[in-house]
Amino acid sequence: MLESELFALLERTPDATFVVSDDGKIQFWSKAAQHLFGYSPEEVQHKSCFQVLHGMGSLGTQVCHEGCSVMQCAEKETEVPNFDMSVKTKGGRRLWINMSTLVFENPRNGRRLLIHLAHDVSEQKKTEQLLQKTLDVSQQLKQLPVRPSPASPLSEQEKLVLRLFAEGKSSLEVESSLNISVQTLRNHVHHINQKLRTRNRLEAVMNAIQRKLI
Repeated sequence: MLESELFALLERTPDATFVVSDDGKIQFWSKAAQHLFGYSPEEVQHKSCFQVLHGMGSLGTQVCHEGCSVMQCAEKETEVPNFDMSVKTKGGRRLWINMSTLVFENPRNGRRLLIHLAHDVSEQKKTEQLLQKTLDVSQQLKQLPVRPSPASPLSEQEKLVLRLFAEGKSSLEVESSLNISVQTLRNHVHHINQKLRTRNRLEAVMNAIQRKLI
């Protein structure tokens, strides 16, 4: 396959796709990449991907740099794992992407190309961070001595629902774990809030932890 044919094929993928040579220079930049990151192909052509995206890891460490781990994996001909990183768009906004990489060896000229496919996972990251904060607060509340006002007793099913939410499960995961419908879960949460005098699921979880109900 010619490189021009490869680039034409990649242009059809829904993910933001860009291709770099083995020296880290961008050779191809798809329309989806332009839409996600804000840069036109002309603005990034032959620039290093780390100069464009400024990729950072979850701990604030620099992921994109000269001789990055992706390059090292490609050189050693080992599998390149998918990973998440925070990147900077042309407008200065940072967003989280999941990056997967394919290695293309051109038999005609012996050139190695790294094909990067990225999609936005910013909302997923926000959800993960919120769940982690909830779990952290839950652990802190367990250490606090409290004397909450009396409340109607919860059923075992209602306690189980709260326990699953406290573990960071989503509504869909709770429904699947308990084999119940969306409406049944809503009814449980409604009754729980009535009994604990809370206004939402998060307050109910915190209240139940304080009361040592879960």
